[in-house]
Amino acid sequence: MTVTLSGRLPARHAWLALAVVAVWGTNFVVIKLALVALPPLFLALLRFTLALLPAVLFLPRPAVPWRLLAAYGVLIGAGQFGLLYLAIDGRIAPGLASLVVQTQVFFTITLAMAADGERMRAYQWPALALATAGIAVIAAHTGGDTTLPGVLLVLMAALAWAGGNQVSRRMGRVDMLAMVVWSSAFALPPLLLLSWWFEGPARWAEGLAAATPGVWLAVVWQALGNTLFGYAAWGWLLARHPAATVAPMALLVPVFGMAASAWWLGEGLPAWKLGAAALVLAGLAVNLFGPRRA
Repeated sequence: MTVTLSGRLPARHAWLALAVVAVWGTNFVVIKLALVALPPLFLALLRFTLALLPAVLFLPRPAVPWRLLAAYGVLIGAGQFGLLYLAIDGRIAPGLASLVVQTQVFFTITLAMAADGERMRAYQWPALALATAGIAVIAAHTGGDTTLPGVLLVLMAALAWAGGNQVSRRMGRVDMLAMVVWSSAFALPPLLLLSWWFEGPARWAEGLAAATPGVWLAVVWQALGNTLFGYAAWGWLLARHPAATVAPMALLVPVFGMAASAWWLGEGLPAWKLGAAALVLAGLAVNLFGPRRA
C-alpha cells in the first residue's frame, strides 16, 4: 500500500471523496423520507440492525477492548443518531440539521481539553466564535420548520458524536468499518428499550404497515450506503492520504445536506439561514486550515 504525501488527491480519489460526502450530506433527506412512516427511535434500531447483520459475520472484530466498542456503539447509535432522528422528526429541517450537527468539531475539542488536558490554540478561538454566532442566528429564527427543541436535540447529538470521537481516539489506529459494524451491536439494546418505552409496539406495527418500498429503500440506504460504503471508502482514503488532505472534503457535507433538502423537500433558504451556514462553515474552515497557517 502506498501513501500519498502531497496535498492533492488524484482525480479518481477526489471523486470517491466527493461521492462519500454527497452520500453523507444527502442522507439527512433520506432520513426524513424514512420518518414519513417509521418512528424515529425504531428507524435507528432498524438502521443499526442492518449495519450489524450480516456484515459482522464477515468482518473480524477489531483489536480493541469490548468496553470501548460498547461505549462507541451507545454514543453513536443511541446518542448521535437516536437524537438526530428525533430532531428531524418534525423539529428541525434536515438541511439545517446537517449544518448544526457539525458543531461536533468544537464539542470534540472541549472534551479533549477536559479529558486529556489539551489547550485551545489561538486559531480555534475565532473558529469557535464564528460557529457559535451561526448557531445563535439559527436559535434566533426558530419557528416553522425549525424549533428550539430541534436545535437543542441536534446539539446534543453533536455532543454524543464528540463523545464517540473521544472513545475512537482511545482505540488508536483501527479498521473503521469493522469498528462501526461491531459497535452497532451495542447500539441495539438502548435503542430497543428507548423505542419500546417511548414509541411502543403499536407504533412499530403502524409504521411497518405504512412503510412503502421507498421507505424500506431509505432504511437500507442508512445502513449500506451511509454506514458501510461511507466508512469503508473514507477509511480507504485516509489509509492512502494524509488526513489534512482528505478532511477538508467533509466541509461539503452540510452543503450537500442543505442543497438536497431544498431541492427534494422544498426547504426554504432565506438570507438568515444562508448567513448562519456561512458563519458555521467559516468556523469549521478556520479550525481545519488554521494549523497550516500556523
